[in-house]
Amino acid sequence: MSLSPEALETLLRHHHAFLAFLTPRVGSQEAAREVLQAAFVKGMEQGGALREEQSAVAWFYRLLRNALVDAHRRTQREASALESLGREQPLSTEDDPGLEATVCGCVAGLAGTLKPEYAQAVRRVDLEGVTVAAFAQEAGISANNAAVRLHRARQALGRQLVDLCGHCCAEGCVDCACSPS
Repeated sequence: MSLSPEALETLLRHHHAFLAFLTPRVGSQEAAREVLQAAFVKGMEQGGALREEQSAVAWFYRLLRNALVDAHRRTQREASALESLGREQPLSTEDDPGLEATVCGCVAGLAGTLKPEYAQAVRRVDLEGVTVAAFAQEAGISANNAAVRLHRARQALGRQLVDLCGHCCAEGCVDCACSPS
């Protein structure tokens, strides 16, 4: 069951008040808009939970408080995961001599075709063995930002490898016969 048209209209009239309630609690108007949008979606789905004797606004503020708790928990989980990734030691070919044979020679060549900040992250961490934390310090960014940058760089590099080499790179590029241009 969805919200009645009257309840929906009431909630839409209070849109600015809801944003004003959320913004100081999440730190930015953009984040507040995201939480508000998620709460509106949930409100539309759970509209049947609104009883006639309840105020739609009071009911929606309860939804907003729950959405805030969910957003804070999600942010904490993401920050924790990124922090642990930032402390992670890079895998080095010195640790496993057989690993070097499985790394396609195309990686070093393709790393230079990435956005400069991505190329630098891949080069320093994956090819030169610098820790993510040390790279973050060199680049003047937080460890979390460095971990995100490295993750995005690896994704972009992976897409380029598939474009260049085909799907052989999914198996570790053993006996790669592609020739980088």
